[in-house]
Amino acid sequence: MTRFGYTLMTEQAGPKDLVRHAQEAERRGFDFEVCSDHYFPWLDSMGHSPYAWSVLGAVAQVTERVGLMTYVTCPTMRYHPAVVAQKAATLGVLSDGRFTLGLGAGESLNEHVVGERWPAVGERHDMLEEALVIIRDLLDGERVTWAGEHFRVDQAKLWDLPDEAVEIAVAVSGGQSVSRFSAMADHLVSTLPDADVVSAWQEQRREEGLPEGRAIGQVPVCWDPDPDAALARAHDLFRWSGLGWAVNADLPTTEAFEAATSFVRPEDVGESIVCGPDLDAMVESVAPFWEAGYTDVALVQVGGDSQDDFLATAAEPLLERLRSAAG
Repeated sequence: MTRFGYTLMTEQAGPKDLVRHAQEAERRGFDFEVCSDHYFPWLDSMGHSPYAWSVLGAVAQVTERVGLMTYVTCPTMRYHPAVVAQKAATLGVLSDGRFTLGLGAGESLNEHVVGERWPAVGERHDMLEEALVIIRDLLDGERVTWAGEHFRVDQAKLWDLPDEAVEIAVAVSGGQSVSRFSAMADHLVSTLPDADVVSAWQEQRREEGLPEGRAIGQVPVCWDPDPDAALARAHDLFRWSGLGWAVNADLPTTEAFEAATSFVRPEDVGESIVCGPDLDAMVESVAPFWEAGYTDVALVQVGGDSQDDFLATAAEPLLERLRSAAG
């Protein structure tokens, strides 16, 4: 059965609101919660970007049932992989084993802040592969010394580990990244409902004698009783989402995203994000994911100020329809 999650989008709400939303999302019946891990919002109008790991630590204490996950953390520039492993282990303890570490190759927008050059995609994948080895060994309780092309680790060991090792999900975009990372992580992350990617992931893991794992997707929606208000909000806050990750990964500032989206019209956004009160249309927008073999789909409700109304009014009937349709 497909599991449905709620996105704690740090770019559109402050830390206290995110924690409150997380608690309410669990109460409304979501199966899991994912949290973005960024230094900047995509656009200035989004207005927030608190530290995801502090938010998740607090969320772990106000929730009891939902799975928690970073969606996703880049463990190669802003954070050293040894530090990411320590953070993940601590969250595993705080959440009583509910935390999954989602990892990806990152975006310039969030990683340039440490003053390093932004590598090309091939080098970013090299860095991610090396980081995965370090993180996996540390989460397995090993004492790690490492001298690689991109990272050095000297006698690192994690002293507080959950009873079972934190599982790792990695963001992939196509056959090359699937073949590279499928045996290094437990689960797949992608924001596109690509059945070929999921089947390739599962096949390669079976060939390695590994369980298929979860395939975890994400879909934005913009619920509002007023369709025009919903469309205006989605255009204001989420018009960047149509650029595609090949563009999003390399733009360095919110000003660059403003320029890149200056000709995106509200109707363009409306073609990719369901806006308004129509829950059946939202179900239709999510269906391609479970049809492609995704086991988990996290919803993004666009607009920080809209979360309370969405959770109070739309969340439960939407979850009921999603589960019925995916059943």
